[in-house]
Amino acid sequence: MAKEETIVTGMAGRYASALFALAQEQSATDQVASDLARFSGLMSESADLTNLVRSPIFTAEEQVKALGAVLDKAGISGLTAKFLKLVATKRRLFALPTMIADYGKLHDAARGVSRAEVTVAEALSPANLDQLRKALAEVAGSSSVDVNVKVDPTIIGGLIVKLGSRMVDGSLKTKLNSIRTRMKEVG
Repeated sequence: MAKEETIVTGMAGRYASALFALAQEQSATDQVASDLARFSGLMSESADLTNLVRSPIFTAEEQVKALGAVLDKAGISGLTAKFLKLVATKRRLFALPTMIADYGKLHDAARGVSRAEVTVAEALSPANLDQLRKALAEVAGSSSVDVNVKVDPTIIGGLIVKLGSRMVDGSLKTKLNSIRTRMKEVG
């Protein structure tokens, strides 16, 4: 549990840790992660659902009732549905996005998975992507790395890597800007 505490903090972290512990007891960590990801996707697609989650004007009863209908339609049941309804009952829905993110961190850590965001100037070949995954896994000290690659031609070349709380900007654009700044200081 000590490792979990270093990954997540605050009220949302406590809820996520409790959910993760229950999911572990029921051997349902993957199912809960999948359900939470599905619910998070629903929130990003629906302004009404996001409003329900974030707005304090709805009563706990209204939130629980509306959530029940959404969860039934989405096919989310079991531990995840009970958790979401409990969060609504406790008037903590506003913190749900953070709870979902914190649960994801705990789930990834338990599986030895790290996540990285990589920005490149042009799409990587499968071989290059595989090499990048291996290198990032070695740096992160994890068994695997889930890499989200974004293509941004404005960085000209190189790459920008965000792995956990670390970020390395090796883009050609940043290097050129640095040289330009140094030349202005000299001249």
